[in-house]
Amino acid sequence: MIKVSVVGAKGRMGSHVVEAVNTAEDTSLALALDAGDDLAQITPDNTDVVVEFTVPAVSLENVLTLVAQGVDVVVGTTGWTDEKLDQVRAALAKAPREDQSVFIAPNFAISAVLADYFAKVAAPYFESAEVIELHHPNKVDAPSGTAIHTAHAIAEARRDAGLGEVPDNTQTDGGSRGQVVDGIHVHAVRLRGLNAHEEVLFGNAGEQLTIRADSFDRISFMPGVLLAVRKIASHTYPGLTIGLDHFLNL
Repeated sequence: MIKVSVVGAKGRMGSHVVEAVNTAEDTSLALALDAGDDLAQITPDNTDVVVEFTVPAVSLENVLTLVAQGVDVVVGTTGWTDEKLDQVRAALAKAPREDQSVFIAPNFAISAVLADYFAKVAAPYFESAEVIELHHPNKVDAPSGTAIHTAHAIAEARRDAGLGEVPDNTQTDGGSRGQVVDGIHVHAVRLRGLNAHEEVLFGNAGEQLTIRADSFDRISFMPGVLLAVRKIASHTYPGLTIGLDHFLNL
């Protein structure tokens, strides 16, 4: 039985994680902590894996604290920069256990992970590429971590194929072209009624490919969360791992 503690247990995602951990046959809930609770309660004696779903403003400090306490961490909070990731790597290098793990997922939905993978496969074959992500208005970061990850994947695939920059002859732009991430335009929509959605648009002369992933309910993320918990609990992924694709044999 994998003992799981949840940080951010009262949040929109955290509450679903608590339910999923309680429902799964191979996991048990150790601690359910939220804002103001002392993370020192979490130890290797009572917890195998911590699932951290909070907000970008506190997630890094939470992860660094948990690593120092000798526990493995699965992170669903977004807003991770290269600088923050380097701090996690540095903390793991000094962690109490040599095989200690931190896993960070831009998205836990299997559909989103597959869409990201398909986009990387398609990228070398198209002249143009843009990413549109659509979420509810309570999402605190824009563009989403998933969209940023997708843009980087497309850009990497294009570079590996020897392609140049995506053509864009816009002369006047008041911000409508979105944020440019690694040379790829990324657009963020925030609209009541949406949950989590992403479209990747590819274009050539006379043709277009659209890859779209839709998560209509947060329950769609729970199989990915439990998969990550099981993989990290196996102690076969030491250090920092980013992206659920590492666990899907893609």
